[in-house]
Amino acid sequence: MLYRAEPHSDKRPAYSVGFGAPQAAGLRNFVPVKTSLETLILPAGHAAAEAAARRLAAGGLVAFPTETVYGLGADAGNAAAIAHLYAAKGRPAFNPLIAHVADLAAARAIGRFDARALRLAEAFWPGPLTLVVPKTDGCPVAELATAGLDTVAIRIPAHPVAQAILHAFGGAVVAPSANISGHVSPTLAAHVESDLAGRIDLIVDGGPVEVGVESTIVGCFESPMLLRPGGLSRERIEAVLGVALARPPAEAESDDSQPLAPGMLASHYAPRASVRLDARDVEPGEALLAFGPARLPGLDAASAVMNLSPSGDLDEAAANLFGYLRALDAKGPKAIAVMTIPEQDLGEAINDRLRRAAVAR
Repeated sequence: MLYRAEPHSDKRPAYSVGFGAPQAAGLRNFVPVKTSLETLILPAGHAAAEAAARRLAAGGLVAFPTETVYGLGADAGNAAAIAHLYAAKGRPAFNPLIAHVADLAAARAIGRFDARALRLAEAFWPGPLTLVVPKTDGCPVAELATAGLDTVAIRIPAHPVAQAILHAFGGAVVAPSANISGHVSPTLAAHVESDLAGRIDLIVDGGPVEVGVESTIVGCFESPMLLRPGGLSRERIEAVLGVALARPPAEAESDDSQPLAPGMLASHYAPRASVRLDARDVEPGEALLAFGPARLPGLDAASAVMNLSPSGDLDEAAANLFGYLRALDAKGPKAIAVMTIPEQDLGEAINDRLRRAAVAR
């Protein structure tokens, strides 16, 4: 199997936000996909951070925990390493990546921050927020990582293991979720191993993550736009900005459009079993992803049941979402029925992931 980063994308831009259309990605050579690597797993600590930094500097792929999910890291300035990352995940090259950095000074070296972007960075970084901003002149992030766009997505993760690796490496690291593209995101090192063993160099095991859904992504355009709901609620962001976040137009949710940010493809975060949303009963042979104390009709016929939060706590539900989806999917049900989740606070991010998981594939 071979992977080639396309010199240009035939995907149309999802929508116009005043920046240029995608340009050449900058890598034209065929790159072989490595599927027989010896994937080393190390417990988090100083030695693991140093080993991760060495692997990244050598062009390797390293999975590590952030507070949201486990990420798969590559040197953000190394196009060949990024090509291997796309190949290992099976990720389309028109889907941009988030550059993770250690501090605001490093972020400002690759992206231009207006007053609103700076306000959000100072309020929520380090943390589960990604900002899409214009690139700086001479931005060192490879064109392949930005999918040829003239914007760059940036985040400062709060997890101490991620911070240790970034400081040891000393540069930007692109790090999408450490899973096969489109599959359920990983919240444990074991999830990463299940998807990517033999395809990547190193997994740093930092235990379970805290937040459990990916970062919120805000486009810092003329009107700030919520590109992807995530681990930081819309309400908290709007309180800092003093304005409502704009919503992407409908065409931004299409798989026929080039996304401006990760996680915007219509079909994403999907288990192997089909997903049935807003379930009011359980059909024989279905697994149930429950929420809250209510019992649905047909519950006794379920092949398996897991409750995101028996008390109805949305933070707990977000932390459990991907792990429970993986666990239910492993039971081989004919489908996964999902109870209704309130569309508020982190419920917006949970429902976003569930809707994408339920799209027919």
